[in-house]
Parts: sequence; structure tokens; C-alpha cells
Amino acid sequence: MPPRPLLLALLAPAGVALVVFLLLGWNMDAVYVSLSTLLGSGLTLMAARGLIQRRLTGLTRTALTRPESTSPSPPAADDEELEELTLVRRTLDALHQRHFTRDVGLLQEARTLTAVLDGMAEGIWVTDVEGNVLRHNDALRGMLMPAGDIVGQRPLTLLRHDSLNEAVSRACQEGVSTRLELTLDDVLSRTLAIRVTPLGGDLPGSAAVFHDVTELRHLEKVRKDFVANVSHELRTPITAIRGYAETLQSGALADPQVAAKMVDIIHRQSERLSELVEDLLELSRLESREVKLQVRDVPLAQAAARAAETVRHKAQGKRISLELDVPPELVAQGDERGLEQVLLNLLDNAVKYTPEGGRVRVTGGLEEGRCVVHVRDSGVGIEPRHLTRIFERFYRVDKGRSRDMGGTGLGLSIVKHLLGAMGGEVRVESQPNEGSTFTILLRVAVPSAASAG
Repeated sequence: MPPRPLLLALLAPAGVALVVFLLLGWNMDAVYVSLSTLLGSGLTLMAARGLIQRRLTGLTRTALTRPESTSPSPPAADDEELEELTLVRRTLDALHQRHFTRDVGLLQEARTLTAVLDGMAEGIWVTDVEGNVLRHNDALRGMLMPAGDIVGQRPLTLLRHDSLNEAVSRACQEGVSTRLELTLDDVLSRTLAIRVTPLGGDLPGSAAVFHDVTELRHLEKVRKDFVANVSHELRTPITAIRGYAETLQSGALADPQVAAKMVDIIHRQSERLSELVEDLLELSRLESREVKLQVRDVPLAQAAARAAETVRHKAQGKRISLELDVPPELVAQGDERGLEQVLLNLLDNAVKYTPEGGRVRVTGGLEEGRCVVHVRDSGVGIEPRHLTRIFERFYRVDKGRSRDMGGTGLGLSIVKHLLGAMGGEVRVESQPNEGSTFTILLRVAVPSAASAG
């Protein structure tokens, strides 16, 4: 309490007592009474001040130690508490309740925002005005795969690309938005499309949104390559057909021998064109799942024999030994027509790329609970760098030699898609000049109750 109000509180009762006793004519008694009153007022004031101070100290301690995340409980009734202290207590409780309600709302809003950000497929980070990352979502960690924590790092530390660091600096300092695309030369070789923007308003710093467009760019490349390959594959037979047809129209029809030869070439080129179109349609139907396969029990020995019979004439023409060693009891789950086409494509390739006097052998058995068929040849083999891509459409190890030998370049891609639709898979092992081994794996047919009995 300030000194002036304190002196007034002490001297006022003593002064009143002194005046009253002097008016009554009690001169000496007035002095004693005023002194006693002064002493009593001082003691009373000190006691009241101590009590109020203890109550205020208790209220302060309660207000400071009360958890912010808990709602205030109603105070216990205290008949001895001053009305002023009760008012102070209620004021503190009201303020705490107001802050508690606000904190609950902010906490819920923060949890909702975090859940939304972490549920996004795009990566997001927010930086301060210096470019240091303040927060990010889970998707960004999956994209960047940093060794340590992302928070507190600078863009140049997380991604070694000056363009991203410059874009963040422009957003923070100049308020300029930037779009850029970066390729990360890591194990996965990913491509990220990034948009960097200032936070806006009065908020300093920047935000960046990361889109993983690796698959999209790959599909764009596949589409471009597919269009280019189809155009090239179609151009060859069409050019031949058109050229020989024009030659015939120019007078070659008058020479029966030349005309017959040219008509034969036109026929062969038209067959090649027809095969290419059929394979394209077949592959398109497989990729779009329009082909309805009838999965049933298929004896692999019979499927291999029918496929071998189709290519046997070609094998005999090159004096290639074609051997089958598939157990009759080996039965797999698959589409009968589809399996014959798979084996036919593999055998046709084996005969095509095996030199004269070579050997092609088909074996089958059970391995690790699955039906396995190996198609081995003693052909030219394939370099290891090509093995991961030979099942792509139109991919050729030796483009010139492949076109000379015929084929559409789609056979192995059809094999892969057919087996995938039947729940199987295909593998390849090969070394240059040592031949190749294509292996197909299929589910084993489940014995019926009748056959089991």
C-alpha cells in the first residue's frame, strides 16, 4: 500500500478519538486514548494486510500453477474470504476459462491442419524469411528421404539444386512465385515438380509444394516411344507394299516372273502388317483388361506339345533339335489358349535366335510350390544390360537383326501381360553366346475332391 493512504488509515481513528475527548474536556485521557487507538489501528491494519497478502499469494500461486490444458474447477466456498478477494478469484477463473476455450480450439485446429497435411500425397514445407524449414508433412520426408531432421535445414542442404534455393530466396525476399522441375539423381531417379510461393499477408517466409511426377514423365516417355515405334514398324511394310505396287503399275505386270516375285513380297509384307496390328490389339486388350481369361486346370505337357508342333517346321528348316521334357502330371492354373500363346511366343523366339544346328529344350517341374516351365536355347544370348527391358513393347536388343528375322517386337510384352493376368510371372537368364533361359511360373492346380478321393 502507498505511504499516504497508509498514514491516513493509521492517523484517522486516533485523530477522531483525540478531538472527541478534547471536546468532552478529558485532556490527558484524550492523549492516552488517541495513542491507544493509533496503536490498535496499526496492529489491525498490519494483521489485515498480512491476511490479504496471504490470500493474494495463494491466488497467484493457484493461477500460475494451474495447467492450461484443464478447465478451471469452481472454487470451494469460503465464508471468511473478503468479497474483494472473491471477485479477484472469479475474475482469474473467468480469464483462465477464456484462455482454456481458446487453447482447445487452437489445439483442435492444429491437429486438423496436421492431419490434412500428413494425409496429402504432395510434399509440403514452410520456411521462415531466411529460408529455414519450419514445418513439413510426412509425404515430403518420403520424397526427400533425408538422413536427419528436415526442420531447421535450408533448401540447399536438403536438395543440391541451386534453382530451388534461389526460388525460395525470391519468394521470401521479393514475394515472387516460381515453378520448377527437378530430377533427383538417387537410386530411384525421381522427378519432382515444385511450386514455391510467398506465404502472403503479413506472414514472412515461403511455402513449397512438391509433386512426384516420376511416373507421369515415364508414361509420357513410354507414349512417345510407343508412337515412334509403331510409326516406324508400320512404315516399313507400308513402304514396301506401296513401292512394289507402284512398280507393278509402272509396267512390271507385263513380266510374269518379276510380277509374281513382287506380289509375293507384297503378300508377305501385308502379313507382317496384319501380325503387327493383331499383336497391338491383343496387347491393348490385355492392358485394358478386356480379355476375359478362363482360368482352369491346364496340363502343361499338352500346351507345350501344341506350341512346339507349330514351330517344329521352322526348327527343322534350321536343323534345330526341339526337345520336350514336361511331366504329364504337371497341371497348372491358367487360361489354356493364353498358355499356348505364351509357350508359342517363347519357342518362336528361341528358334528364331538359335543358329542352325542348335538346340531348344522345354522342361517342367515343381519348384517352391509352383509350376515351372523352362524354355532353354543355345542361341546368341542377351547381354545383361538388356535383360531388364526385353519385356517392354518394341524393345529390341539388336534392331537391325531383329527386323531381318521378322517379328513385331511385341511377343515378350504379350507374354508378360498374359502371365500377369493369370497370376503368374516370367523370368529370364542369359549370357552372350551361351543361350537364354526363359522361365514361366504358375499356380499349381488344386486337386478336386473326386480326384483326391
